[in-house]
Amino acid sequence: MTNKIYHLSSCDTCRKIIKSLPENHNLELHDIKQTPITVEELEQIHQLSGSYEALFSKKAQLYKSLGLKDQNLTEADFKKYILEHYTFLSRPVFIIDGKIYIGNSKQNVENVIQALTK
Repeated sequence: MTNKIYHLSSCDTCRKIIKSLPENHNLELHDIKQTPITVEELEQIHQLSGSYEALFSKKAQLYKSLGLKDQNLTEADFKKYILEHYTFLSRPVFIIDGKIYIGNSKQNVENVIQALTK
């Protein structure tokens, strides 16, 4: 599996994180708005994460506007929404040497940078 980052080029946080990475990071950039995530790609990152819920962004505005926070969503629901709209994928998602790093927490970004400098 290629080392990759699933991100949104229009997201300030994603851009800031990408700029903070080591220069020779060798990550393939995948803008999920320009090139929507495929079922196969989602299946691959699901295998690494262990659940669709872990990949799902509950911060997305659509999550609130569609009233999803008031529903009891299943794994199948999380998968369906991630495939339907890019905003539901928690960002960024890094795949580095077969390990997955999800989200933009300070700790996660530090772990990514550490993984890239090995």
